[in-house]
Amino acid sequence: MPRALGRSRGGFGAKTCVIADGTGRAVAFALAPGQAHELPRAVPRLARLPNVPLWVVADRGYSSHSFREHIWNLGARPAVPSKQNEAPVACSNWACASRRLVENLWARLKEWRAVATRYEKTARSFLGVLCLAATFDWLKR
Repeated sequence: MPRALGRSRGGFGAKTCVIADGTGRAVAFALAPGQAHELPRAVPRLARLPNVPLWVVADRGYSSHSFREHIWNLGARPAVPSKQNEAPVACSNWACASRRLVENLWARLKEWRAVATRYEKTARSFLGVLCLAATFDWLKR
């Protein structure tokens, strides 16, 4: 079974991409090995949203002209700050500040020890734990 684990600078691990709604609740997850970039997994996750959002907010790791172009083609507005070695891109201050909703989502999900430490060995079982934690987060909010 695939484990979605790989070597990165931080050691042996995995990266998780999450799509959250405007209230900071998880909608979809994707798992990638530690050395892989999350950006290729973000584009298919946007298709999982029930409606076209007004804004798509992401952090600097998702800074890419093609990703911004994809967001514009969906009919949404990108709020993705540029990397420090790129030319500045216009980004609404409140939209960029709303990234805290996703950071708070991760803080709530990591209250589950199984999410924080990834006890599960296979990608399928770890995604199941993530979905279970997200479901309880939906029920509490």
